[in-house]
Amino acid sequence: MVVALMSVTSVQQDVFAKDAGMSLTATAEEGGTTISITGTTTANNGAVTFTVKTPDGNNLQAIGQETPTDGEFSTEFNVSNWKQDGFYMIKANQGTSLLYSITLGVEVLSGTTTETATTQSSLVENYSNEDALVANSESTESDRGLSISANAMEGSDTIEITGQTSKTNEDVTFTVTSPNGNLVNVDQISPDTSGDFATNILVGGPLWSQDGAYIVTAQQGSGSAFTDSVEVEVADGLVVPEFGTIAAMILAVAIISIIAISAKSRLSIVPRY
Repeated sequence: MVVALMSVTSVQQDVFAKDAGMSLTATAEEGGTTISITGTTTANNGAVTFTVKTPDGNNLQAIGQETPTDGEFSTEFNVSNWKQDGFYMIKANQGTSLLYSITLGVEVLSGTTTETATTQSSLVENYSNEDALVANSESTESDRGLSISANAMEGSDTIEITGQTSKTNEDVTFTVTSPNGNLVNVDQISPDTSGDFATNILVGGPLWSQDGAYIVTAQQGSGSAFTDSVEVEVADGLVVPEFGTIAAMILAVAIISIIAISAKSRLSIVPRY
């Protein structure tokens, strides 16, 4: 009887406890132009997203995405056109849990790599299903999603993007695609503590030469709830805003003014006796 109970307990522990997390390794040769990234993950919830920020932290240098195969993934970054000298921060992210988010620093000088062999790991042993359920419940309650809106004046060369997210500890990545599907702009910003964020996108130049609807997409991680897009019409390298509320109000005021002036004019030409 005692042996049976011990066996059942052992089986239950095996079922409800497992390793969880991610490991990431960056390697590069001295004077090379390629950073190689390899990693492993215990999650099966989609692709691993990569972002690379410049040493000053102000710009997004590169982005990428890889789908793990049997828990393994890899990618490469060519640094030959990376202008700033210093440590570029490479972040790998999968889903919303911090267990699946790792950042590594790789030094680049004059467009070439320094000798690099660095590894970071967030793997946790004996991560139980109960822990996972609690974490998923908290994530579901707190992670409500992301939304953005675009504002621009007619004839302007600037599109103002404002948005809100319930994830305040993760950067928002922006991409802009032209009417023919080409990528024309990439940016990244951090939301404030209340989840609000804003950025300006400059219109103009050869990448904006095509007339039509440009799609601005904001994304955090890989979840659909944290991806939102807006369309902005561009013609001759300048913004053509949609016929929105403000435009409708201006038109209404103009129409009322015309009617009032017309009525007054008709009254003024009536003969007086």
